[in-house]
Amino acid sequence: MGVFNFITRFARAGAVLCMGAVLLAHPGTSEAKDIPKDLVKEAKREGKLYTVGMPDDWANWKDTWRDLKGLYGIEHQDTDMSSAQEIAKFAAEGKNATADMGDVGIAFGPIAVKKGVTQPYKTSYWDEIPAWAKDQEGHWIVGYTGTIAFLVNKDLVKVPPRSWRDLLNGDYKVTVGDVGVAAQANSAVLACAYALGGDETNIKPAVDFFAKLAKAGRLSTSDPSIAMIEKGEVAVGLLWDFNALSYADKVGRSKFEILIPSDGSLISGYATIINRWAKNPNAAKLAREFILSDRGQINLARGYARPIRTSVKLPEDVKRKLLPQSQYAKARPIRDFKAWENTTAQLQRMWQENVLIHVNR
Repeated sequence: MGVFNFITRFARAGAVLCMGAVLLAHPGTSEAKDIPKDLVKEAKREGKLYTVGMPDDWANWKDTWRDLKGLYGIEHQDTDMSSAQEIAKFAAEGKNATADMGDVGIAFGPIAVKKGVTQPYKTSYWDEIPAWAKDQEGHWIVGYTGTIAFLVNKDLVKVPPRSWRDLLNGDYKVTVGDVGVAAQANSAVLACAYALGGDETNIKPAVDFFAKLAKAGRLSTSDPSIAMIEKGEVAVGLLWDFNALSYADKVGRSKFEILIPSDGSLISGYATIINRWAKNPNAAKLAREFILSDRGQINLARGYARPIRTSVKLPEDVKRKLLPQSQYAKARPIRDFKAWENTTAQLQRMWQENVLIHVNR
């Protein structure tokens, strides 16, 4: 998961121990949830949590690990890896598990369940999580979302595109990344398909769209990385909103406009999975509780990740980091994970035959 980095800032933590349960609440909010006393006790007894794909500089996990240590004395260690690698590690190690918990792209949640490497835990916040963002048994639960956005360099683009269709009318290059390989790039293709009438089973509208850009010499398949953006080599980049926002703030926010395309986009997310054979399962369950608490959700938002719980009241300084909710009106989640899995298996060939053939001329 470490392909993308977030800018992180320290967020203060707090908790109240009351009436045999721990209440998690952020200053300025009245919301609080009970965590079972026995869970807290067992998690403290374990005292350790080993994660994969949850490094300090991704989604501001740093503050969450700091809070868990400060509140419960739980020491944390992470090994960064991709979603597919996390699942493979759980499966390969089995009962000799060295990792308790991971964070995977939502499309990998059902794959992890199918492989039998997870254990369920629903948390106190279960009813607030949308149906599309959780396994019905609690094997995976999305903690934060990402939506494909346009990052526009205003020095290079005088009239920022507001929609996918607007992209066809410009004279600048559109940077999409390595389609068929990178999850962000694949998601940009699906987002475009949604806007143009396609879906998980039919991405032809998007492939045709990018072929037009390629034929016009206006498509870049380079990674829209922060290094490329800093060099001024990305006029319009297709990125997750959290990456676009964090990169722009690091380079200089005033130089960029970041927006969700008005004619449609893909909203996705990252979900926690708890290893079926975790050596510290209660620490992992407590971590999932905290991640979904107000405090945990605000920690994620400080790292530009959009909280899955829309009821969380973000502090004004944190709210300013994110895009207005109104921009997400046409963003939608994947509805058929199996179909998208089948389509992505064919995507690299489709991209090569219909798009790259024109880029390489």
